[in-house]
Amino acid sequence: MKFVSIIMGSKSDYEIVSETAKTLEKFGVKYELIISSAHRSPKRTSEYVANAEKKGAKVFIAAAGMAAHLAGAIAANTTKPVIGIPMAGSALSGVDALYSTVQMPSGMPVATLAIGKAGAINAAYLAVQILALEDERLASALKADREAKIKALEEDSSKVEVIL
Repeated sequence: MKFVSIIMGSKSDYEIVSETAKTLEKFGVKYELIISSAHRSPKRTSEYVANAEKKGAKVFIAAAGMAAHLAGAIAANTTKPVIGIPMAGSALSGVDALYSTVQMPSGMPVATLAIGKAGAINAAYLAVQILALEDERLASALKADREAKIKALEEDSSKVEVIL
């Protein structure tokens, strides 16, 4: 069974990470969501990644705040795509999480997205795009979604009165 693995560093990340899950559900993509920390439970994290790959995980999404480098810990244990969502919540408003996620050594890539909700939603979209490379149903669903967004924007902009 092919699925996306979502790993969040703590329960407090769930409110934002639930947006990732909702977006995957919108496309009918199966996912597994767990809590595991790069620092508080490193053994659990590495064992989970190995087991998830065996079960069919094709993409890993990691959400962590502060300088917790969950995405890097996952990337160290897989060659599957890893997408990082930096979470806000620290005194540095997520910039520390952004830096720890985006600053990977060469050869250990992590696709790093925006801090917070936009990043959580885009992580799901990127995962769907990756899966759509080998799944025509998902590719068609992505095209339809994009067309719906364009149409909605055009309808909204036609309602705006321009005064010169």
